[in-house]
Amino acid sequence: MTTTTSPLLQPLRLRSGAVLRNRLALAPLTNTQSGDDGVLHDDEARWLLRRARGGFGLIETCAAYVTPAGKAFDGQLGVASDAQEAAVRPWAAALSSTETCALAQLVHGGLRSPRRLTGQQPVAPWAGYVEPGNKEFEAPRSLATAEVAAAGDAFVDAAVRCHRAGFSGVELHGAHGYLLSQFLSATMNPRDDGYGGDLVGRARLLREITRRVRAACPAPFVVAVRLSPEDRGNARGLDLDETLQVARWLADDGVDLVHLSLWDAAKSTVKRPDVHAARFFRDGLPADVAVVAAGGVWTRDDALRLYDHGADVVCVGRAAIVDPEWPRHVIEQGLEPARGPRTVAQLADVDVSERFAGYLRRFPGMVA
Repeated sequence: MTTTTSPLLQPLRLRSGAVLRNRLALAPLTNTQSGDDGVLHDDEARWLLRRARGGFGLIETCAAYVTPAGKAFDGQLGVASDAQEAAVRPWAAALSSTETCALAQLVHGGLRSPRRLTGQQPVAPWAGYVEPGNKEFEAPRSLATAEVAAAGDAFVDAAVRCHRAGFSGVELHGAHGYLLSQFLSATMNPRDDGYGGDLVGRARLLREITRRVRAACPAPFVVAVRLSPEDRGNARGLDLDETLQVARWLADDGVDLVHLSLWDAAKSTVKRPDVHAARFFRDGLPADVAVVAAGGVWTRDDALRLYDHGADVVCVGRAAIVDPEWPRHVIEQGLEPARGPRTVAQLADVDVSERFAGYLRRFPGMVA
C-alpha cells in the first residue's frame, strides 16, 4: 500500500453532515497550559493550532471543565463562563481556517475534582464509594437529585458556549472515572432516584445531556462521547457489554462519534481476549456512527492495524506531542515517527510550553 492510497487519508462524512478531511485525530491531552481561572492561554492556543495546521482531520482540546466545581487539574481550560467563552472564540475562528474539525472536550471531575482546586468537597453519585490505599482520595458527598440535574445543565450550557464560539463540536467525557463515567459505574453508582442502580438509571444522565446538546446545537455541529470500554485506571465498575449498550443508546440519542479510550490499542478486550474493542464496537453500532480509538499509536503500521480492527478514526497523543506534523510525516510520507525523550528546548520548537513539558516529565521517555 502506498501512502497516497492509505484509507487513513480518506475523508469521512459524519451523520451530522460534518466532513473530516482524513481519519487522523489529535487526542484530548491534559497539558496544564491555561490560567488558574480557566481562561485559555496563548501557550495552549499555539499548541492546538500547530497540530491543526499539521494535517490532523480532527483535534480535541484538553478536558475543559463545565463548572468550577468540576475542575480536575492545574492549568485546566474552562468553558464555564462568558469570559472563558470569549477567550476561546478567536482561537476557534483560527481553527476554522485550517479545515480541521475542532472539538471541545467537556468534563466534570466529580470525585476527581480535589478540594485544593475547587475549594469544596468533591461530589459523586454516591458518598459511600472509597478507594482503599489511595492516599490522595478525598471522600465525596453524594449529589442531590437537583444537583444531578444542575450538572446536566452545566454540560449543556458549556456546549452552547462552544457552539457560539465557533467550535465544530463537543465531546462529552464519559471515560477515565470522571463524573459521567462515575454515573455509568456499577460500583460507584447505586443511586435509587432514577439516576443509578441498573444500567438504564446509570446511563440516564449521559443520555439526557446528549439529547439536550444535540437539540441545542443543530447539525452540522458534532456531538461525540468518550467512553472507557472496561475498567482501567480511574475507570471502575464498567462492563464491556454494558458499555456497548450505552453506546447504542447514545447512537439513538444523536451522537456522531463514539470515542474509545483503549490505553493500549495493541491489546484485545479483557472480557473477550479474542475480540478487539474497536471491532466489538464497530460491529455493534450503526454504520453512520463513527468509532474513534486511541491507545499508544506511534507508527503508520500501528494506525493501520487499529483501522483494520474497526476504528473509523485513529487518535494519537504522545506521537503528536513530539511531531505536530505526524499525519504528513508518518502517514503521507511513510517516515519513521519521531520519539522522545526530547529536551525542553526541542519541545518548545514544536509549541510545547515549559509548563506542559514539566507535566510530561511524569511519563517515562518523553522529556530529557
